[in-house]
Amino acid sequence: MPQTEANQAIPRNFWQAIGDSIRGVEYDYTRGSIKRAVLLLAVPMILELCLESVFALVDIYFVSKLGQAAIATVGLTESVTTIIYSFAIGLSTAATAIVSRRIGEKSPAAAAEAAAQAILVALGVTVLISIGGFLFAPHILSLMGASPEVVATGSPFTRLMLGSSVVIMLLFLLNGIFRGAGDAAMAMRSLWIASIVNIVLVPILIAQFGLVGAAYATIIGRGTGVAYQCYHLFSGRGVIQLTLQHFRAAPALLKQVVYLAWPATLQFLIASGSWLVIARFVAETGGTTASAGYQLAIRNLVFFILPAWGISNAAATLVGQNLGAQRPDRAVKSVRLIAIYNAVYMSLVMLLFVFAAEPIIRFFTQDPAV
Repeated sequence: MPQTEANQAIPRNFWQAIGDSIRGVEYDYTRGSIKRAVLLLAVPMILELCLESVFALVDIYFVSKLGQAAIATVGLTESVTTIIYSFAIGLSTAATAIVSRRIGEKSPAAAAEAAAQAILVALGVTVLISIGGFLFAPHILSLMGASPEVVATGSPFTRLMLGSSVVIMLLFLLNGIFRGAGDAAMAMRSLWIASIVNIVLVPILIAQFGLVGAAYATIIGRGTGVAYQCYHLFSGRGVIQLTLQHFRAAPALLKQVVYLAWPATLQFLIASGSWLVIARFVAETGGTTASAGYQLAIRNLVFFILPAWGISNAAATLVGQNLGAQRPDRAVKSVRLIAIYNAVYMSLVMLLFVFAAEPIIRFFTQDPAV
């Protein structure tokens, strides 16, 4: 929303500025200091994905207590689930691009219409993925090189996770809409709610239902996050205010969403495909033990990559809004600054993995082979 220079000024105190970013103080990202704009957007985005990372580690920590077969099942299923993530990220990227552009043009109504069309595309894609995953879960695990034991014990878990892909798709897509609107704090809160519910429920439901309990916890947690997102999108309190009228199919907008989504989707599908191939090779050549070790390593890698992704999301919002405001110079400067921040962060992560790999894995398992 447009504001006067006095109202949009960010406090000089660094910690107070961070507090404003977490509270979601409104700010015009097309004006003022780029460094402060990055701070306001990046902090909640980093915190948003940090808690998602924490959940991934908590989940695998409790699953690892069920043995190698359980670890392998979760890991192989997660490898297949990356395909769903690819579509979710691609659509989320498109939604962020279109919504941020419209917000930069000071047209929240057009942003809401574009958001609704992105949701329609997501629901259509998810129906196909969910049906296929639910019906063919055992075959998918076999195709991934799982042992007969893993297929037998893990099929119910895989069926639940792939069959409920709608919550994954919507959680990421709706957060992309919030980010495009510059409301990174709302995106953070929704993923925090989903992750906290997950973290609380995982040990309880695993103790009660075994491995499928982990699936129940994830579905309930993410479903809670989606319900929270929908409440705020339809309540009429935020920048994006959805109504049922926005969900009438608009062919031109639907085409634009698909046009913007497919390059990002293809980019992540290529990465997901490489993960699938490697996971299968590891399972086939090294068996359940090697698969369990590989999956623990990947979970820890993702734990540190997600915050970098959060920083990158800030670039997407800043580029979109500044292009919409006819400020390409600010868009370029924003990308350069965020690229530097990410390079420094990932260099530190590289050093951590080089020198502390074994202690990290030993925290999750004491099995020497794994």
